[in-house]
Amino acid sequence: MRARAATAVIALLLVAACSGSEPADTKPTFGGGPVPTVAADELAAAKAQAGIDACPAPAEQATGDEALPGITLECLGGGNAVDVSTLAGRPTVINIFASWCRPCRDEMPLLARADAEYGDAVQFVGIDFGDAAPDDAIELARASGVTYPLLADPDQITRAGLKVAAMPQTLFVDAQGRIVATERTPYDSYADLTAAIRRHLGVTP
Repeated sequence: MRARAATAVIALLLVAACSGSEPADTKPTFGGGPVPTVAADELAAAKAQAGIDACPAPAEQATGDEALPGITLECLGGGNAVDVSTLAGRPTVINIFASWCRPCRDEMPLLARADAEYGDAVQFVGIDFGDAAPDDAIELARASGVTYPLLADPDQITRAGLKVAAMPQTLFVDAQGRIVATERTPYDSYADLTAAIRRHLGVTP
């Protein structure tokens, strides 16, 4: 009973954190209601049209209290599944978003710009969290200019391991795969985003 109550509270907090989201019919069904289905080939075609990169191959697993959790997620739009704990090898920015979250939508063009300007110096990865509309997430990426890899977490299985308490949420991961910082407020400007990357990862464009 307590576990169910805690889950409900966290779900409400996530929705509240995105109070500027789209109308109710585009919000997630945290209570496990009907989830629209989209054919896998349609998603794959939309992903290809958007120019979204393939999901990364695994790197060496980090260890320790701050290591990324060993949780496997499907690649949004098709491709190889990814063990989150293997997102290592270079400094990484992980952005947790949903297509129904207005602040997420507003900051995604900034992340797209950063991905282009940092090049190979920083790896960018998105996690589509608690989202009942993967096709909308791919369309959001296309409209925002996002081409970095996107993972799908419709069942919110990363919530505990990544301590998801609000959206958008951005994690900064060092080259050894350790979480060095988490920010739970949206970026209002490109300068704010690059300052956070410099502060947490020591990298400049």
